[in-house]
Amino acid sequence: MKKISGNPYLSVNNNEILIDQIKLNDLLKKYQTPFMIFIENRLKDNIKTFNHVFNDHFENFKGYYSVKANFLSDICKLVNSENFGAEIISLPELKLCLNCGFKPEDIIIGGPYLSENLIRESISKKVSEIIVYDLDDIEKIDFIAKEYGILQDICIRINSMKYMSKLGVNLSHDNIKKLSHILNKSKNVNFSTITSHYGSQLNNVNQYLTNLDNLIEVFKLLKQKGFNIKNLNLGGGFPEASIMPKKQLELIALEIKNYLFSNHIDYDKIIFEPGRYLVGDTGVFISEIIKTNDDRWIFLNIGNHICPKFARCSLRFYNATQIDSPHKYKTSIAGIIPTDQDVLAKNYFFSKDLSKGDHILITNVGAYCLTFSNRFPYSLPIILSIKNNEFKEIFNPNVQNDFSLS
Repeated sequence: MKKISGNPYLSVNNNEILIDQIKLNDLLKKYQTPFMIFIENRLKDNIKTFNHVFNDHFENFKGYYSVKANFLSDICKLVNSENFGAEIISLPELKLCLNCGFKPEDIIIGGPYLSENLIRESISKKVSEIIVYDLDDIEKIDFIAKEYGILQDICIRINSMKYMSKLGVNLSHDNIKKLSHILNKSKNVNFSTITSHYGSQLNNVNQYLTNLDNLIEVFKLLKQKGFNIKNLNLGGGFPEASIMPKKQLELIALEIKNYLFSNHIDYDKIIFEPGRYLVGDTGVFISEIIKTNDDRWIFLNIGNHICPKFARCSLRFYNATQIDSPHKYKTSIAGIIPTDQDVLAKNYFFSKDLSKGDHILITNVGAYCLTFSNRFPYSLPIILSIKNNEFKEIFNPNVQNDFSLS
């Protein structure tokens, strides 16, 4: 069987598309487009691969799923069942993860905005670590931790120094003095980890080493100033698993390990926060052509409102109705939002024949499409989960109304 989009759970057999073991045509008889599908076995495989690669190279590795990539409860429950932690940014995410079975000690939380309610709930539930982007947040954490009689571990996010980056702390000489002053007063926080996040869709080893360079420089500087940093958090940024094969992931892990060793960096635990790598290629949209133009523009019944460019997915488009036809003819693909900006792809290699009603398979939509969707006034799609030869609805707008976090 021929694989689709590098995904072992998307295949073609006798001109019929299989999603895991289910025929797409059988789903099309039951559901109107557009609808969304998540492949459970692919998600499990991605988690196991990530855990295997990094456990193989690091004695004390811990992975935390970046929940903002996809916060559907069925997805989060499955991640939790596969020995992975959760990295969250908000109070609704914290409540979701606790309801999905994540233990507080397997949750880290942080972001540019840490509300008092978020800090209070995190500390009272005894989450593993709070990541601060602003040194002033340390005092707020200490004040609340003191109320609960808890020594709260914290991590400081270091500005990646990537062009135009605004997130995180630039540990200049003055900021290190400020940090030292704050920590001397703060008896209920334990500064044990530093983190840096370089970006999204990082497929080159040098990008990870550049991020690591920044962390190593700060790590050594803090050690010189008497800070006892125990852990390194290298963030996420990994692309979809179908874009980054296991061999490339192993190379990245090995190079990071060797780079830390060559720089004589002694640490207790190394942390990564994958989101897109775990869920990105587990999701597909099923859409259809609603209009064609003579200049090889096609319009789908789905657009940037639910498949946004902002998500930076590695989108792949296939004419499912003509799946065995050569996809080598440049075609531009637009959505249904009434603006010329709703373009999904330009000059994309597609089937020669373009017919209204043809079904379109869009891959690699599992990460950020839902969380960045903007709720333009169209119906939300039904979302299915497939495992082997069975499927179930995990979201139906006629029942749940919305998949947003409450």
